[in-house]
Amino acid sequence: MRGNFVRGAGYLVRGAEMLSHPALRKFVIIPLAINILIFAALLGIGFAYINALVDSLLSRIPEWLGFIEWILWLLILLTVGLIYGYCFTAVTLLIASPFNALLAEKAEELITGEQVSGPEGLGVALLMVPKSLLRELKKLLYYLPIALVVLLLSLIPGVGAIAWLLLGAWMMSIQFVDYPMDNHHLDFSRVKQAIRSRRLSSLGFGGFVALCTSVPLLNFFVVPAAVVGATLLWCEELSQT
Repeated sequence: MRGNFVRGAGYLVRGAEMLSHPALRKFVIIPLAINILIFAALLGIGFAYINALVDSLLSRIPEWLGFIEWILWLLILLTVGLIYGYCFTAVTLLIASPFNALLAEKAEELITGEQVSGPEGLGVALLMVPKSLLRELKKLLYYLPIALVVLLLSLIPGVGAIAWLLLGAWMMSIQFVDYPMDNHHLDFSRVKQAIRSRRLSSLGFGGFVALCTSVPLLNFFVVPAAVVGATLLWCEELSQT
């Protein structure tokens, strides 16, 4: 497999460092505000259900297996955290996708020093909402059948957490790399092809994003950092394929 897993994870860190640049700062505010509102809503709705789910699963453990309860706690929390992180990110991106495309455009111009023929200005970004929603729905339709298989694998103790992590890494790469590639009018099939061409770098980037989105409060800032990080990944590796 081509690419470098550690370098791929580093794109998220570098993306976060670039967010403070004056040329990008104003394009981060709207997605960040959307992230906070969605997080508060999902947390309020989902907290009771997560507690009930964890209690239900732990109540099924036979007494003679009580010594592995703490391991199951870790696996359950990791799985729930990954699922929550992806759902949070998916809803956020569905709403904020036009602004993320604009952020990716400005980040690429900053990285390369060249003009990108993407959306110019917040007004144009708002006009792109219908197109952006269709693009996000296409990614969702790609994700759902795979998620169903992973959900079935979750019935096997220990396997589910690993499967969700791999799926999260793959989908997060596709999700965020799609922004700079869409700005270049490349279709969704080309996005998947590009990710496969540098699989290790893409999985390193996507895996780190997936883990960070499962951490409360940190996930507020992951989305804009991941947009810029994916743009770095596109400029430095994927655009060459």
